[in-house]
Amino acid sequence: MSLVGKQRAEFEEETSAEDQRAYEQFIGLYDQSMRNLAEGEIVRGRVVAITNNSVVVDVGYKSEGLIPTAEFVNEDGKSTVAVGDDVEVLLEKTEDVEGHILLSYAKAARMRVWTDVENSFKEGRIIKGRVIDRIKGGLTVDVGVRAFLPGSLADIKPVKNLESLRGRELEFKVISLDRRRNNIVLSRKAVLEKEYERRKGETLERLREGERLKGVVKNITDYGVFVDLGGIDGLLHITDISWGRVNHPSEHFNVGDEIEVIVLKFDRDSERVSLGYKQRGEDPWILVDKKYPVGARVHGKVVSLVDYGAFIELEEGVEGLVHVSEMSWTKKVVSPAKLLSVGQELDANVTELDLNQRRISLSLRQIERNPWEELSHHFPVGSIIEGRVRNLTEFGAFVEITEEIDGLVHVSDMSWTKRIKHPSEVLKKGDTVRARITNIDADSQRVSLSIKEFLPNEWQEFVENNRVGDVVTGRVVNVTDFGLFIDIFDGLEGLAHISEIDFPGGKLENHHQVGKWVRARILRIEQDDKKVGLTLRGVTQPTEEEVVELEAATVRAVPPVESVESEDDRV
Repeated sequence: MSLVGKQRAEFEEETSAEDQRAYEQFIGLYDQSMRNLAEGEIVRGRVVAITNNSVVVDVGYKSEGLIPTAEFVNEDGKSTVAVGDDVEVLLEKTEDVEGHILLSYAKAARMRVWTDVENSFKEGRIIKGRVIDRIKGGLTVDVGVRAFLPGSLADIKPVKNLESLRGRELEFKVISLDRRRNNIVLSRKAVLEKEYERRKGETLERLREGERLKGVVKNITDYGVFVDLGGIDGLLHITDISWGRVNHPSEHFNVGDEIEVIVLKFDRDSERVSLGYKQRGEDPWILVDKKYPVGARVHGKVVSLVDYGAFIELEEGVEGLVHVSEMSWTKKVVSPAKLLSVGQELDANVTELDLNQRRISLSLRQIERNPWEELSHHFPVGSIIEGRVRNLTEFGAFVEITEEIDGLVHVSDMSWTKRIKHPSEVLKKGDTVRARITNIDADSQRVSLSIKEFLPNEWQEFVENNRVGDVVTGRVVNVTDFGLFIDIFDGLEGLAHISEIDFPGGKLENHHQVGKWVRARILRIEQDDKKVGLTLRGVTQPTEEEVVELEAATVRAVPPVESVESEDDRV
């Protein structure tokens, strides 16, 4: 029996008939005042009692309603209601067999959510929800009821990992709704696009060239950084990141970094924004001519090596180039990497400064003594030196003059008359020789030497032992259109003009080949030019037996050839 029913019975026992009539009149008025409730209606009531299984709610009806306590338990298992609380509930049934009305708090809440969602859909309002699960095609979102968020509508740009949104409370727009099928489709993209356009409009209004703004690094590429300024992206080019050397933008920034930038250029029509980061500080080149004047000794660090030199950082944003020609007084630097390394600190001299081109030329060798200046003083042209053969090349031999400087003995200065094909015919590495300095070119760092005056003079020996009219034997070393060159004495060549050669006609090379042994008579000896004229006319040529003997004698006289190093080994 309800509380009102019990009160009525007690009152009837204790009152008189007149009082009974008055009470019945009161009850009639009370019944008339009771709300006319309908099933399926959401009503407001007050919690009057809580049992183990039910929550008793008075909604102003003849009897109280019962609601399972489970509908008032949160995720932590704790009750969310107390006696005296006002609650909205759904009237499911006006009266059960016991006289109670059946109420539902959960269904009322669900109906309220649906109503709110429907109104949001009609009005285009934003609703909030929590992402609770990853399903095929998208995500499940709790907005009070379950809703579906397609993966394509989760963000403005494609989301690689939808799982990353799980558990997040976000804002959505309802784009589709079917209550009968319990189907709600959401879009987060629509919310973000609207917000993006709002922020973009605000940003465009305040964008001015020269203005300082804060933005978030959105993307990093090889050529620069894209910065989100608020609905619009600006490009921070790699050249505007630092006054110093930047190999890659990732050396300075990470995606998500908040940075301050300066608007360098803004095209409102195309909405293109060029940003600067280094411009926040002063250009270091403003004071370069005062800090690094020509002739100054400076200190720096090697930041880059190239084929033609090394770049030295003097300070952030200021670099100078040491050309390979300015690295050493004596060494021929083919590769700067063999002499220097990135990160190495060193001193250098400023040799040239071009502020317009932002170029500083540096020299390493000018901070050291110049051995070439000393060479001219201690070893002037004409001096005789004694040194060790350091290296042989195809064109000559390098002979040590000082510890730092070598001189070149060209093959033409190795003999008075002999045609030297390779210096190994005369010298070998490690030999100690006497030589005369014939030329010094300090600018090109070259010293020319000659050793032939310290060797036997084949020409003089030939002149002393031979006269015009003498017959000599030699080997053809060259065949030309105008005659034969013949080695007649230890490399001394004589010329037999074609007019002094008997042959049937045609080409001379068809009758005389290089290496052929011949006899010739001396027609003339030219002392000044060291030339010998020959004739083959009327001269008996060697027999086959004589040729064999000449060949044998030549083989016995040829010394073994030493191994040869390249010119690069000398460096």
